[in-house]
Amino acid sequence: MKLIASMLIAAALVAPVLSHANEPAAPVVKADLAKGEATYTAVCSSCHGADGNSGSPAYPKLAQQHPDYLVKQLQEFKSGKRANAIMSGMAAGLSDDDMKNIAAWLGSKESKPNFAKEKELVVLGERIYRGGIADRQIAACAGCHTPTGAGIPSQYPRLSGQHADYAVTQLVSFRDGIRKNSVQMMGVAAKLNDREIKAVADYIAGLR
Repeated sequence: MKLIASMLIAAALVAPVLSHANEPAAPVVKADLAKGEATYTAVCSSCHGADGNSGSPAYPKLAQQHPDYLVKQLQEFKSGKRANAIMSGMAAGLSDDDMKNIAAWLGSKESKPNFAKEKELVVLGERIYRGGIADRQIAACAGCHTPTGAGIPSQYPRLSGQHADYAVTQLVSFRDGIRKNSVQMMGVAAKLNDREIKAVADYIAGLR
């Protein structure tokens, strides 16, 4: 009897999942890569590079970034949830379709490799990125951004090869409450000191 009861309970739990699985999928809106490239070239390329591989460490590399993540950031720049005077101005004139097209085009471009520069810090950066700091309850970056820095759409961006200077700026902004559009990152960055932030950022730059 106990076995039969357990089987009935299991069936009841699985049934809702199966019913949703049989529902028709929501229509997928395909992005227009040609329009994405045209809009990107006109609006974004001067800072982020012709193919999304920014040549300036002050501006992030966007090539091969998860499209969903890029759309989310552009929407939050536009709404003001993510504060940045330059990007808020740029995003203000973009429609939702523009954002999807740009993001899809950038996602299709290959990110060029980068390199770690601070040999003294890279070991510390690797330790924090891969294992966190247990005694201070700092989570490993790899848990959300993956060991290779590939990230997980749409909340956790690709970090592999990102400019160290840009990564430092973002981590400090999270820590200091300037950037507020990720509760998880604010919590992690709040526990990191300047040396640790620099070490993690430099390690990220060399990830492949």
